[in-house]
Amino acid sequence: MQGNLLYYEKWEEGKKKKKKYGYKAPKEILIRENPFQLSVNTDMDMTLGVFVEVYFRDKEGELKERSIKNKRYMIEAHVLPYFQDHKMNEITPAQIIQWQQAMRQKGYAQTYLRMMQNQITALFTHACNIYNLSNNPCKKVKKMGKSVADKLDFWTKEEYDRFIGTMEAGSRYYVMFEILFWTGCREGELLALTKSDIDFPNNRISITKTYNRSERRDVITPPKTEQSVRIIELPEFLTQEIKEYVDQLSDLQEHARIFPVVAEAVQHKLKRQAEKAGVKRIRVHDISHSSVAYLINQGVQPLIIKERLGHKDIRITLNTYGHLYPNQQRQVADMLNEQKNMVSCRADC
Repeated sequence: MQGNLLYYEKWEEGKKKKKKYGYKAPKEILIRENPFQLSVNTDMDMTLGVFVEVYFRDKEGELKERSIKNKRYMIEAHVLPYFQDHKMNEITPAQIIQWQQAMRQKGYAQTYLRMMQNQITALFTHACNIYNLSNNPCKKVKKMGKSVADKLDFWTKEEYDRFIGTMEAGSRYYVMFEILFWTGCREGELLALTKSDIDFPNNRISITKTYNRSERRDVITPPKTEQSVRIIELPEFLTQEIKEYVDQLSDLQEHARIFPVVAEAVQHKLKRQAEKAGVKRIRVHDISHSSVAYLINQGVQPLIIKERLGHKDIRITLNTYGHLYPNQQRQVADMLNEQKNMVSCRADC
């Protein structure tokens, strides 16, 4: 059986060369030749490397193509080099702790460490729930990393003004960054927008899909969650900017993408114009954080921000942005003090 060559760092033995999917063990060959039979007969005496293929076969109809691609990358880069040849029913909590320590020493961000943890935990959870693995070693170990970064990168409104001022008003990227900042939508949602998504008379954008590039082809899928399907109210000036740009595109079809570029092009433009503006470098996704920071500064409440961003749960909004809200404890204490004084005054009178 042939496969592409790839290199990976094996935990105990340094750099190894293997053929991807070029396994020799009978069960591993069976994955490719008869995956259904393997799933039916799966036992936890198999190696984690084999079980990864069972896991992704089971998840084919559940996860989106992009999610599978991302999960595969993280597992192949950070989990398989350590546990490829270890049997599922022999991996211990102590080994998970050793793996965590090795990952921490690589200097990854806390949020990235949590994503790694989530991938290995998902493997063992699936093995327990579906294939009766008796013990989940991840359950006995504290999760590494953090689900939310300690510090968000974002621009202030003044920094954004300096950035957007480096571009010609009405140009493609000018309008794209205006939409990102003033709506807080995600990059994939922006790149999936079509003319039919814009309700010009009522100043609204409908977010119903997201865009990504995979295997050299454009892929349009539903947004991340059901809550991500939403309508965003637009300020009139933004509607006008979008309309003026769209009106220049004489050949634009109703359901064609307004901005037919890839994410890498947006990132490159952001980097170049940020340098020109003399503002700190942030990611495209951080423009959404910048939008939220501005709304919070203007006194907008978390529930409104949750709906605007399409968060699944208000806790996501609060966990991510709660620390940006001003501490109002002093105001509460002053209000209580004022109420107490009013009661005392009425009693004395």
